[in-house]
Amino acid sequence: MTLAMAADLGADARGPRAVRARARFTLVLILLGLAWAAFPGIATETTPLVVVADVGALIHPVSAEYMVEAIDRADAERAALIVFILETPGGLVDSTRTIVTRMLAAKTPVAVFVAPSGARAASAGFLITIAADIAAMAPGTYIGAAHPVSGQGEKMDETVSKKAASDVAAYARTLAAGRGRHVEWAEQAVNESRAFTETEALNATPPLIDLVASDLPDLLAKLDGRVIKRFDGRTETLWTAGARIEPRAMNFRQRVLSTLAHPNIAYILLSLGILGLTIELWMPGAILPGVVGGICLLLALFTFQVLPVNYAGVLLILFGLVLLVLEIKVASFGLLGAGGVVSLLLGSMILIDAPTPELRVSLSLIIPVVVGLSAILLFLVRLAVVAQRRPSVTGASGMVGSAGVTLTPIPAGGTGRVSAHGEVWTARSPEAIAEGEAVIVSGLDGLVLSVRRRPDQEGHAS
Repeated sequence: MTLAMAADLGADARGPRAVRARARFTLVLILLGLAWAAFPGIATETTPLVVVADVGALIHPVSAEYMVEAIDRADAERAALIVFILETPGGLVDSTRTIVTRMLAAKTPVAVFVAPSGARAASAGFLITIAADIAAMAPGTYIGAAHPVSGQGEKMDETVSKKAASDVAAYARTLAAGRGRHVEWAEQAVNESRAFTETEALNATPPLIDLVASDLPDLLAKLDGRVIKRFDGRTETLWTAGARIEPRAMNFRQRVLSTLAHPNIAYILLSLGILGLTIELWMPGAILPGVVGGICLLLALFTFQVLPVNYAGVLLILFGLVLLVLEIKVASFGLLGAGGVVSLLLGSMILIDAPTPELRVSLSLIIPVVVGLSAILLFLVRLAVVAQRRPSVTGASGMVGSAGVTLTPIPAGGTGRVSAHGEVWTARSPEAIAEGEAVIVSGLDGLVLSVRRRPDQEGHAS
């Protein structure tokens, strides 16, 4: 009895302590759960994140939007590094400035890797490369050739050329100086269109790039533990060993726009749109040419919002179409037609106002399109003219000259009934015509026909 009582007292003494311990343990579990929910990436903070974006196209507003969004995502996810794998022939200066401005303001270190072997980063690509925190190249690649040219790719006059080159050269010097790169070579890439291999760029004093890597894993291995200097003067150490790679691809809209933004495709869409609407106007009710032409024309106009369109080229194309139409209407001995073809050709050549050949419409595409479009348009206009010259088959003019047969005798100066055009008409004739004779309609007065005996029936009576 005494032992039982002692055991009960011991249990009562331990009960409150055990309850408090369990309560503390439960509270710790709840706090850990809340922390996990609030910071889902807490377990992966020790694993560095590297965002990789592939830029293998011309530098235009779509690619600029893609690169800016990739940097925004890297900053939001606190990535250790963002790598742009770059291969481009160049692009637009405005889009390049947009990209570089965002790169310089990025919280995440930015690496530009010119790859794979055989790739180039010319013109706009050169400026993007030297603006990066880390500029890397694969073996067998080159950068440079950043001299500005006119929108038509032709040599500009001396004054304009000096102004354009001076502006871009100053921009290149600023970027190179801010990154500790070879300022003189950066300027020569603009003023003298110099290009540099990966070996030349790396061995320069100071170097134009930071390192040469065979591929992305090799690049990340060489960057691990490397101390870099940001554009604002801060230093930062990169830790990329065992990094989690997150590819950043274009979204569906950007892929479609990037595909349509090619000058050749935009020109084809414009040509198909004009042709489809022209056929629909010549053959109302065909529906399909009008639908296809309308869609192509709208896509072309949408694409022109991305490309640097020279609207003088658009006006020349429209003027050429007008001249081709007038060639059929006006006796110009081929001058209007020749002018229309020349206007179409010149308008097509200056349609896209871009500094690099890759951003302009190919001449090998322009010539067959202009010849084909001109031939089809002239053919359609000629068909319309031929149709207008044919005798009418309806109305009063359609009745004159048609054949008929008298159903009742027609006295001279009197009236009778005839069958013409499958209908029964009241008819008058200056001569007497017997029933059943073949007649020719010579006129129409209201609902009364004027007829005469058919020539081969003259002198015969039925």
